[in-house]
Amino acid sequence: MDLDGGAGNNKRVFNRLGTDTSKNQKVCFHWRAGKCTRFPCSFLHSEPSHPSGSAAASSTANGSGAPKRFADDSGFSGSAQRRGPNFKNNHNNSWGRMGANNKVVRKTEKVCNYWVQGNCTFGDKCRFLHSWSLGEGFSMLNHLDGHQKLLSGIVLPAGMDKLFTGSKDETLRAWDANSGQCTGVINLGGEVGCMISEGLWLFVGIPNAVKAWNTQTNQEFSLSGPAGQVYAMIVGNSLLFAGTQGQSPSIIGFLQEGILAWKFNAVTNSFEPAASLKGHTLPVVSLMVGANRLYSGSMDNSIKVWSLETLQCLQTLTEHTNVVMSLLCWDQFLLSCSLDQTIKVWVATENGNLEVTYTHNEEHGLLNLRGMHDLESKPVLLCACNDNYVRLYDLPSFSERGKIFAKQEIRAIEVGPSGLFFTGDGTGFKVWKWAEPVATT
Repeated sequence: MDLDGGAGNNKRVFNRLGTDTSKNQKVCFHWRAGKCTRFPCSFLHSEPSHPSGSAAASSTANGSGAPKRFADDSGFSGSAQRRGPNFKNNHNNSWGRMGANNKVVRKTEKVCNYWVQGNCTFGDKCRFLHSWSLGEGFSMLNHLDGHQKLLSGIVLPAGMDKLFTGSKDETLRAWDANSGQCTGVINLGGEVGCMISEGLWLFVGIPNAVKAWNTQTNQEFSLSGPAGQVYAMIVGNSLLFAGTQGQSPSIIGFLQEGILAWKFNAVTNSFEPAASLKGHTLPVVSLMVGANRLYSGSMDNSIKVWSLETLQCLQTLTEHTNVVMSLLCWDQFLLSCSLDQTIKVWVATENGNLEVTYTHNEEHGLLNLRGMHDLESKPVLLCACNDNYVRLYDLPSFSERGKIFAKQEIRAIEVGPSGLFFTGDGTGFKVWKWAEPVATT
């Protein structure tokens, strides 16, 4: 009889039963899950009833000396869960053998880098997304690239078969809207801060100037006057307004922020300075026109309301606590978004002043707002956040409709005809389309 071997086996059995207290014991993880196949197993197949020494000290709760109790059969206490996949949802934990029979792949809201590169081998079993979006009712038609840096503007002029994009790489590109081919590149000599189109005109804001092109005659103008980067532009009451960075302290000793306005003179065939609207104390980064008013959002966290007739400031809104990045007029409402992680909906009271009627909270700062209708004429709000997502919401409920992902911040959103819309980041821009409604019988 092999006495040594028998003693060793007995010792292992004693260890499993918790009889040996000469060292700290560890309960078998797989035994708790009912799947341990080891015999003999070097870990306990029972709960230790009287931990001793340092083990007892580490098992006390709130210093009371009482041993911590396991929350459930998962084998983890509530304060010491193993942080594996889905650790906040531990019943779906796929660590080790516990998840061996779990065939459901829980997708994360992150695009698979290997899929982007075209070499993911997991296919449908990959827990990362093999898509640039989540949600139903819309799909991506194309992804076009060519710019070297972040896109800051996308414009699709009405009645044209061309689309224009501007970028921090200091270029303006023209694209054939039918083929998706780049048909021209213009070097601007400065980063594009914003772009808009109005009628036959295309306007591009760059440092210290606004470039204007007549898309029919190819005439080019350079509108002087801005100091620093031009962040926002809008047309209202036959005036072109531009929100500027302001003059440098080294030039005049203090920052002078404002909104510049030009008017086109058909007799001289030129843009002439019309007004300068001052009041903001930091750069103006967003502009919107509606209800015979001009609305301006600034880095000073405020929104100013201006009369389009007198160009006088009528009201200053100070409910935001960070930069007001984008403004949108929708029916009788004004929507504003900010880096303070909120979207505010404003409505006019009986005396004509605007008040907040609803605040929507996000987990990240907001960069851009656009509104459109899907092919069922339902209003949809597109919100670009600084976590590289665009969130789509039904209005007025703010029910989430879907999400669009990107590898970098999405600063540019444009709405086109027939259910088309565009999103641009540092890798190029994507073309999206709303699906036709399903016919019901």
